[in-house]
Amino acid sequence: MEATITIQLSEKIVEVFSGKAKYRCAYGGRGSGKSFSFAKMAAIRGYQLAREGKKGLIVCARQFMSSLNESSMSEIKRAIADEKFLSSNYDVGEKFIRTAKSKWVQGKIEFDFVGIQRNLDSIKSKSQIHILWIDEAETVTETAWDKIIPTVREEHSEIWVTWNPERKKSATHIRFRENTPNNCKIVQVNWKDNPWFPHSLEESRIEDLNKRPEQYAHVWEGDFVTAYAGAYFTQYIHSARKEGRIGNISADPLIKIQAFWDIGGTGAQADATAIWICQLIGREIRVLNYYEAQGQPLSEHVNWLRDKGYDHAYMVLPHDGAAGDKVYSTSYEAALRSAGFKVTVIKNQGTGAAAQRIEAIRRIFPSIWFNEQTTKAGLEALGAYHEKRDEHRGIGLGPAHDWSSHSADAFGLMAITYSEPQEQKDRKRYMYQQYGTGKGSWLSR
Repeated sequence: MEATITIQLSEKIVEVFSGKAKYRCAYGGRGSGKSFSFAKMAAIRGYQLAREGKKGLIVCARQFMSSLNESSMSEIKRAIADEKFLSSNYDVGEKFIRTAKSKWVQGKIEFDFVGIQRNLDSIKSKSQIHILWIDEAETVTETAWDKIIPTVREEHSEIWVTWNPERKKSATHIRFRENTPNNCKIVQVNWKDNPWFPHSLEESRIEDLNKRPEQYAHVWEGDFVTAYAGAYFTQYIHSARKEGRIGNISADPLIKIQAFWDIGGTGAQADATAIWICQLIGREIRVLNYYEAQGQPLSEHVNWLRDKGYDHAYMVLPHDGAAGDKVYSTSYEAALRSAGFKVTVIKNQGTGAAAQRIEAIRRIFPSIWFNEQTTKAGLEALGAYHEKRDEHRGIGLGPAHDWSSHSADAFGLMAITYSEPQEQKDRKRYMYQQYGTGKGSWLSR
């Protein structure tokens, strides 16, 4: 008989792989060692299955993978090379990994590497999947999960999932953390849980902590993203938080409440409808609440407004508020007026409207206060609103139209309709009259 083999894993990873389970999951930030640990356990499990005389596949998948260079293959190879007993029981080539037959190993387990986005149906057609490991699983869609999970149906087969969280609304977060399935072992693992956390990464961690504090919690501690690459408002939100302008904010009962809309539509494929509830009080803008819903009829939005006590709120709609809904053949403006609300429709700003909204938001952000508890989802969306880029040409293509853009468009509507207080206008007029703007004047210097 072979001698007992000892391998090293962090305590939290040992928890995940102790005992029987259908699902084994780990999420967290950089430096946790979760991907390498799962790669090592995949290699070990492949060896065990082959020793039991089993044949079949261990499928290593990622949502986005256009070549083997973007797969988990290098991690598996490194894990095999790291353990002498594994390297002697595997055949490893440039494009393949499979167990080697020996007096101990009679079965045959092969590793297959797949990109889900392009090859979802090919995963469904595979047979004898003993383990499906999905790494970088944050972006896997609910549709993909629904199709993939039933394909892993061998007796005692397992699904392994590793990811760095980004959004509370991601299908992976909802499926495995909010609605954890039966027979699932799941842990959060971060750099502090890795006994072999390297010194080189420690230098990067400290640099991020000092120079990029808005990104640190996501990158290293496994928190949700609050700062996105190319995001328009990340620094503004970070400053608002540091200055205490995101917290417990209440409405002024003497000031009218306004609801600023971005209109989606009805039906499963429609864009989301977003509403910001605000009060414009002098030089202070209080953001009291945020609402978003996809595919719902206008009556649902109205019900939310009434439930929250905004029966007398003033509705501010974008230019398409005057257009008829494709399903119900009436405009939002007319329907809201019929429901008893006062409504105004803001005309189309024309070419460059998105850029105008972005600049208007940036201009007034120092005056904005947010009620954190009721605007978390909206703040997350504002923080994610970013520029779409052509990486090959290195140019910006304008705001990306994605899940975050509806919130940003409604917020931008508020920004462009905001009028600075009269006393501020008077001060600027006085400065103009007193000092002028001609050559040699104070304002021209």
